[in-house]
Amino acid sequence: MNKRKFKKGSAFEKRQNKMGYLFMLPWIIGFIIFTALPFAATIVLSFTEIKQNVTGFDISFVGTANYKSAFFTNTSFTPALVEFLWMIIPYTLLIVVISFVLAFLLNRIKVFKSALRTIYFLPVIVLSGPVMYQLMDAGQSANEETTRLIYDNIILDMIENFSPYIANALIGICENLSVILWFTGIPIVLFINGLQKINPSMYEAAKIDSANSWQILWKITMPMIRNTALVCSVFTIAQLGSMDSVNPVLALIKEATANTSGGFGFAATYSWIYSLLVLVIIGLAFLLLRERKNTERHVK
Repeated sequence: MNKRKFKKGSAFEKRQNKMGYLFMLPWIIGFIIFTALPFAATIVLSFTEIKQNVTGFDISFVGTANYKSAFFTNTSFTPALVEFLWMIIPYTLLIVVISFVLAFLLNRIKVFKSALRTIYFLPVIVLSGPVMYQLMDAGQSANEETTRLIYDNIILDMIENFSPYIANALIGICENLSVILWFTGIPIVLFINGLQKINPSMYEAAKIDSANSWQILWKITMPMIRNTALVCSVFTIAQLGSMDSVNPVLALIKEATANTSGGFGFAATYSWIYSLLVLVIIGLAFLLLRERKNTERHVK
């Protein structure tokens, strides 16, 4: 009897899996055609030199010459990668932390909750197009005025005497504060969704056990929201990387692509190196925020 139930259950799961893959089939086909194949072609083109002529393109295999040129000859690519790293790590950390704090506060508010959520999500609606760039230029001017005031701050002088790198990082964050705040829209929505999925009985049980708010935050909320933080981190890394204003590597890739006299191979090389670096950063985020399983063995 149990075997028959198991077979029925497994058959039902197989049908469910088939239906799931059937619904995902358009996305899978689109991913293969528009993402996987171009990604593989980019890897191949990074080992070639491509020049445009009257009849089309001349493609010649050059081995690792493009990679050697990118790291040892080009004076702009390696500094752009370093600048990207200095930008993406603190920006992602700040955006995720600020988004979680705002989502945590919005989730506890009882009055005008929907209106406040709409206000925080509003920048996402105008995040693309000419309107966004006009607003960012205006925000940049306002941030420059704020930065001038920060330069005269005695606390910044103390930090600069301790570590100039930390001081420069703080100045960079202040200069691009509007960008950081604008990228919190979708992460806030994701965090609110994750917070609402936490079972309220867990909080009630913790309060019965005399746990304070700080303990509840670190022992219940933070572990339960870890997967959402991972999704927000990956989304933020990808979103920041797609912005010309904060990603210098993207500007180099576009510049090399526009060079039809031999820049396509370099553009493919830059894209592949940049993609590999982003995958490494996402992998580090996964290692830090992944759900840790309890591996302790109970000895009977």
